[in-house]
Amino acid sequence: MKQDSTRNTSYTVDCEDYVHVVKFNPFDSGDSCSLIAYGGNNYVVVGTCRFQEEDAEVEGMQYKTLRTFHHGIRVDAIAWSPETRLDAIPPQIRFCTAACDRKLRLFTSDLQDKNEFKTFDGHSDYINDLVFAPNEGQEIASVSDDHTCRVWDLEGNEKAHFVLRSPGMSVCWHPEEAFKLMVAEKNGTIRFYDLITQQAILSLECEQTPLMSADWCLKNTLKIGAVAGSDWLIWDITRSSYPQDKRPVHVDRARLFRWSRVNENLFATTGYPGKTTTQLLVHHLGHPQPILTGTAAVGSGLTWHRTLPLCAVGGDHKIFFWVTEM
Repeated sequence: MKQDSTRNTSYTVDCEDYVHVVKFNPFDSGDSCSLIAYGGNNYVVVGTCRFQEEDAEVEGMQYKTLRTFHHGIRVDAIAWSPETRLDAIPPQIRFCTAACDRKLRLFTSDLQDKNEFKTFDGHSDYINDLVFAPNEGQEIASVSDDHTCRVWDLEGNEKAHFVLRSPGMSVCWHPEEAFKLMVAEKNGTIRFYDLITQQAILSLECEQTPLMSADWCLKNTLKIGAVAGSDWLIWDITRSSYPQDKRPVHVDRARLFRWSRVNENLFATTGYPGKTTTQLLVHHLGHPQPILTGTAAVGSGLTWHRTLPLCAVGGDHKIFFWVTEM
């Protein structure tokens, strides 16, 4: 692994607008390409990516837009449904967005004639994050500045409602823990809720604020990571409710934390979208320093590829991709 980390992006895709959020599909869609969605000021674009790291016949990266969905308002968060399949006949694309009008929008398309969307109302303030139930995809959880976490069915009916003590910043649903929901609050508390009893069953403490983002490690259900203040923090939930490891990384403030989907020791953090550039750092728990430093023109969003050690950040009319080592 090279200690001398590079700043240059591995690949970029040009976009028609500022990219506020970008999200690789974390589920297997039955196709050799990876699905990616990105949101701008009033639309969502769904496309496919293929990288030379996974296919020797590809030179660099191949990107193709499948469809542009009119959204009518700025897109702030995107979640993919596990029901999305490119190998079905006809194919099915399903994702949900959160927007600055405090509504969720569920999109379903066969990439041909069928393009439907439903609007879910209920949150009274800005929605910070949302996620689909990872196995069946029949429910969606969302967290908001209105101090609630809500669980919805696909018709927009509220199935559960958890009252928080501060704004909800992140919500995670783990495929191996389908009856638990992880909710991270801005006040530095991360709670796990049992969806059957609808009770909190475990909580973790940052001991610092503001907590801006947290993630549940796909490869190890005992590992939780977050950014609060200018630090990243890691918990092993069997050992303590306080972080086992933490480090200051972003000079001003850290914004996002995302675990790699292929290695339980690999994760990325971003700094706050600055006036000119945003810093992306890729960290490995076995290394004292970040193994990759990238800069993006006022970047936003952060997402990892499903099977490669590759992450993407949105920016000004571009998506930036960085490949790291395992």
